[in-house]
Amino acid sequence: MSVMTVYLPEIADVAEFVNIMGQFPFEAKLHLGNYSVDAKSIMGIFTLDREQMLQLEAETADAAELQRLQSAISRFLAKPVH
Repeated sequence: MSVMTVYLPEIADVAEFVNIMGQFPFEAKLHLGNYSVDAKSIMGIFTLDREQMLQLEAETADAAELQRLQSAISRFLAKPVH
């Protein structure tokens, strides 16, 4: 399992993110506080406060798949603040 922080403020961002996530065979969840939804569900994501940073939990230990996922969603990954 791997956890990443993503930001999906725009409707188009959500649609693109869901399309990308659908290309991966493993389960994935988006978490906001104690609430979680399927990361491949556009309707589920729209129930979240998209102005907040969301935690993406990818249910795979395959390093190659995780690298491919990070590359595919790189524009949605939250950048560390220094």
